[in-house]
Amino acid sequence: MTAGAGGGARREPPRGGERPAMALPDKEEAADRELAAGETPAPSAAGGERRISWQKWTFMPSFLVLALLATWLWFRGAGLDSIAHQAVDHGKVWLALRQHIQLTAVSTFFVLVIAIPLGIALTRARLRRLTPFAMAFANLGQAVPALGLLVLLVIWLGIGARSAIVGMVIYAVLPVLANTIAGLRGIDPTLTEAARGIGMSPMGVLGRVELPLAVPLILAGVRTALVLNVGTATLATFGGGGGLGDLISAGIITQRMPVLVLGSVLTVALALLVEWLASLAELLLRPRGLEVTA
Repeated sequence: MTAGAGGGARREPPRGGERPAMALPDKEEAADRELAAGETPAPSAAGGERRISWQKWTFMPSFLVLALLATWLWFRGAGLDSIAHQAVDHGKVWLALRQHIQLTAVSTFFVLVIAIPLGIALTRARLRRLTPFAMAFANLGQAVPALGLLVLLVIWLGIGARSAIVGMVIYAVLPVLANTIAGLRGIDPTLTEAARGIGMSPMGVLGRVELPLAVPLILAGVRTALVLNVGTATLATFGGGGGLGDLISAGIITQRMPVLVLGSVLTVALALLVEWLASLAELLLRPRGLEVTA
């Protein structure tokens, strides 16, 4: 420190090896300043920890266990005659449940394989003009009643699980396709321009910028498609595709209320379980920079 001509102090630059007297404030000091200013400091997630509350993990499984237990106790106490026993005995309930899960899983897989790449392609400059036609076709799949669509497919493809799967794919492709397009179109253009400006290839921009930002909306569409497929799979029984719809239709045809209630409760429980698992996947697969407290 040396005295200047005007009597003021002039600060000399630090010499080699010396550190400046003023150091950058650490995180605690910054938080104290925010509290002093009346602001709430933003919470920082622990290294790589996903913030999912314990209620999210436990409420739905507990509810499903209690509901299924109550249904099982009621079903055991219900007086079943020979016709009702014929509908549920010899592993028919487990067979129907397994078929229902298989129909849902296979149809959802094909929905993802078709809708996500198609949604990406329709947001590119070369194919963007085809988006209205693709969306109109996807809307047509949901405009047609599901049972009527299944009957048409049975006439075309024959009786069996294949007709049911094709109908479920047509019926559930819209939410995934629409959310993929909306997620990619909703990205700020300045972000993609900046990525291109630093030398990223088009595939690099898509894989490292666009898709990560669109993931939350895409996963929301997948979640909707899963729940739709669980419900639509009950109609597979009318095309010979099996599933829990067999129990529901058997209960209606034979007028056996326990069989009808069992098939309905299992379908609802499966839909709630799939929705819960999809919501967890949506939170866990979301990019860390886009996380919110759940």
